[in-house]
Amino acid sequence: MVELSGVLGVAMIALGMVLTPGPNMIYLVSRSITQGRRAGVVSLSGVAVGFLVYLVATNLGLSVVFLAVPELYVAVKLAGAGYLAYLAWTALRPGGVSVFAPRELPHDSARRLFTMGLMTNLLNPKIAIMYLSLIPQFISLEAGNVLLQGFVLGSVQIMVALTVNLGIVLAAGAIAVFLARRPSWLRTQRYLMGTALGLLAVSVAMDSSAPATSG
Repeated sequence: MVELSGVLGVAMIALGMVLTPGPNMIYLVSRSITQGRRAGVVSLSGVAVGFLVYLVATNLGLSVVFLAVPELYVAVKLAGAGYLAYLAWTALRPGGVSVFAPRELPHDSARRLFTMGLMTNLLNPKIAIMYLSLIPQFISLEAGNVLLQGFVLGSVQIMVALTVNLGIVLAAGAIAVFLARRPSWLRTQRYLMGTALGLLAVSVAMDSSAPATSG
């Protein structure tokens, strides 16, 4: 049986992660604003499948690979930190634009929207670190069936992330209009997002913890 403290712990971590600007939020917001809510929902379905891939792969032993080859784990973390740093620079650089600023983007097909949502999530360093290092910390050996606990806790993370992301998708257009009428707020949002991404990049790069295994 999964302990309540574990469920609450994972839920809080998932909430903090999803509210921190990152690749998933940037992609979902940009598509929702430029192509409408339906495009945002299709993109979110791709993100959801990405979560499921991580859930299954991690619980079936992906973390064991990283434990056996720690250099690979370090490489993945550094690559993710580099990507986050690039996103931070994109937001903070002179002439940068807010994720909520309307822009011209080509309208993609439903298949491409789904695929891009999937790939954005699979390459998201925040999600990789959460599944490989954070969620396993809430698994209790005394509670029995470690594999089942891993799937339950991962499902909690997915429910929290999808609920919040769906709210962002549905509200993105209204938020964009609200901020467009207040240029100073739009600028502030961009700086806050860029700073958060930069701090996350540094945190990821300097994290010396090893991946935990749930098996």
